Amino acid sequence: MDTIRDQDGDQTSAAAVDAERQARWEEQERAAASATRDIADVPAVEVITTTAVHLLSAAAVKVGLADDPATQTDLDEARKLINALAGLVTAGAPEISDMHARSLRDGLRSVQLAFREASVIPDPIGQGPGEKWTGPVN
Repeated sequence: MDTIRDQDGDQTSAAAVDAERQARWEEQERAAASATRDIADVPAVEVITTTAVHLLSAAAVKVGLADDPATQTDLDEARKLINALAGLVTAGAPEISDMHARSLRDGLRSVQLAFREASVIPDPIGQGPGEKWTGPVN
C-alpha cells in the first residue's frame, strides 16, 4: 500500500488522502451549486443596484473619501470605477425605476465631483470620468 506523510509527519495512505481531497471537492461543488441556485432567485433590480453600490463604494475610496486618503487614493483606478458606474447607471436606469436610479445618480455625481476636487490637473468640463454618459458635472 502506498503511504505518504501528512503535515504532522505521520504516515497516511494515499487512498485516504485522495478520499479526503475528493470529499473537499464535492463539498465545494455543493456550495457552488447552492450559490448558483440562490442568484437565480435574486431580482435583476437587486443585482444591478448591488453592483452599482459596490462600484460606488470602491470609487469613493479611490477618490479619497475613506478612512486613510493618503494611502487609499488612486485617481487612475477611480476613473475606471466611475466610468463603469456611469455606464451601468445610465444603461440600467430605465430598468430599475426612478426611485433606485435617483440615489445611484446622486452617489455617482458625488464621486465625480470628489474626483474633480482631488485632481491636481482637473479634466475639462464634460471630459471627466463618466461624463461621456452623464453629461458635464460641475
